[in-house]
Amino acid sequence: MAGVINGDEREIQKNYWVEHSVDLTVESMMLDSMASDLDKEERPEVLSLLPSYEGKRVLELGAGIGRFTGELAKTAGEVIALDFIESVVKKNESINGHCKNVKFMCADVTSPDLRFPAESIDLIFSNWLLMYLSDKEVEDIAERFLKWVKVGGHIFFRESCFHQSGDHKRKQNPTHYREPRFYTKAFKQCHMTDASGNSYELSLIGSKCIGAYVRSKKNQTQICWIWQKVASSEDDRGFQQFLDNGQYKSSGILRYERIFGPGFVSTGGLDPTKEFGALLDLKPGQKVLDVGCGIGGGDFYMADNFDVDVIGIDLSVNMIAFALERSIGLQCSVEFEVADCTKKSYPDNSFDVIYSRDTILHIQDKPALFRTFYKWLKPGGKVLISDYCRKSGKPSEDFAEYIKQRGYDLHDVETYGKMLKDAGFGEVIAEDRTKQFIEVLQRELERVEKEKEEFIQDFTEGDYNDIVGGWKAKLVRTGSGEQRWGLFIAKKK
Repeated sequence: MAGVINGDEREIQKNYWVEHSVDLTVESMMLDSMASDLDKEERPEVLSLLPSYEGKRVLELGAGIGRFTGELAKTAGEVIALDFIESVVKKNESINGHCKNVKFMCADVTSPDLRFPAESIDLIFSNWLLMYLSDKEVEDIAERFLKWVKVGGHIFFRESCFHQSGDHKRKQNPTHYREPRFYTKAFKQCHMTDASGNSYELSLIGSKCIGAYVRSKKNQTQICWIWQKVASSEDDRGFQQFLDNGQYKSSGILRYERIFGPGFVSTGGLDPTKEFGALLDLKPGQKVLDVGCGIGGGDFYMADNFDVDVIGIDLSVNMIAFALERSIGLQCSVEFEVADCTKKSYPDNSFDVIYSRDTILHIQDKPALFRTFYKWLKPGGKVLISDYCRKSGKPSEDFAEYIKQRGYDLHDVETYGKMLKDAGFGEVIAEDRTKQFIEVLQRELERVEKEKEEFIQDFTEGDYNDIVGGWKAKLVRTGSGEQRWGLFIAKKK
C-alpha cells in the first residue's frame, strides 16, 4: 500500500473493504444483490451527468474493480484510477489494463503522502468514496480537490445518504450515511488563494438523485454533486445564492411549510394540489416534470395517488435538501434535482405533464421557457401553471417597488395565456383565480393568528410578525386588484 492509513477510522474502513472485497464482483462492490441490473441502468446515467472530459486528465478516486475506469478511458486523455485495497486495484488492472491511457494506483486518498500538482486535473470523479471518510477527512479532501483541479475544471462525487441502500448483510457497517446538506456545505465552504494571490472556490453546477435507484427501488438516497472551480467573486453570487440566503433560507422554508402544510411551500398547500391533479387527469406510468418543486409535497401527492413518475427540479439547494429529507421512507417514484429550468435540457417529447406552482414569476424570459416546455412535452401533453400575476396597465409605485425588490416578472392573466399560445400550445385555458387566492390567504392568516403562541415557540416573534405582515400585505395588494393569481392549462397539439 502506498501512503499511510491514519487513525482508527482508516483502519476500520480498510478492514471493512478487505472483508467485502473477497469476491471482487460487481455485487460485492455495490453491496447489493440487484447490482448487475442496477449497474446496467445507473452506469450510463452517471456517465451522462459528467461534464465533457474528452482528451482531458481524469482522476478517479475509489475506482474499485473499474466499473467506471474503462468507460472513462474511452474518452479521456488520461485516467488515474486509484483505490486503497491492493487486490481491488489488481482486479481493475486485469480488466482495464489494455487501456493504455490508464494509470493504476494503490493509495489512501486521505494520506498526506498522496500528492498531485496544483491545477493538474481536469475532472475528479468518485463514486461512493466520501461516505467512507470521517467528517474531518471529507472537509480536508474537499480542500485538496480544490487545489488539484484546474480552474474551470470539475469535481463529481456520488454518495449514499441518510441510510443503507444495498441489501448485502454486514456484520458491522462503518459507512457514514450523512444528510446531503453536509456535503454541500463542506464543498461550498472551500476557498483557496494561489501563489499570485488569486482566490478560487467551488460553484455548485448541479446535484440530483440517481434516477436508476428511484425507478428500481423507490430510493432517493443515492445523490451526486457536480462542482466547478471558479474565481471567487464577492459581488455576484448569482440568483441561487439570492434565493438560498434570502426568501428560501432554511428558516424561511420551514416557516412557509408551517403555513402551507407538511411538504408544501406554495399557495394553499394540499387543497389546490388535489384540485389541479384532478384537472390533469393523470394516468399510471406517465412522466411529470415539476418546475420549482419546492420541498416536494406536490410530487409525493402525484406519485402516490396517480402512480406517475415525477422529476422535481428547483434552483434552491435548500429546497431540494428538504425535499430529499421528506422523501425518506415514502417509497414513491420521485427524483429530485438542483437545477435551473432555463438552462436544463431534456430530450424532446420527454414528459406527459409539466407542472409548476408559483415559480415562473422568477423567470424573466417566459416566452423562451414556454417554447422549451412545448418541446419537452409529448404530443398531447399538458402544462399546468399557477402563478402570481398583476392587473393590466401600469402598476402603482408601491406594487412596482414590491415586484422589483422580489425580482419578479409579472404579467396580467390574458398576456400570460397569450405567451403560452405564442409558444405553440393549441388549447390554452387562462383563468383569474384571485378570488380563490384571497380565500386561501384569509384561511392561512386566521390559522397562524390562532396558533400564535405555538408558532412563536417553534420560531420567533419576529418570524410571526414577518409572516402575519406578509400575508396582510398580500391581502391589501389583492384587495386593491393590483396582485392577481392565475391558473394556466395548455395542451401540446
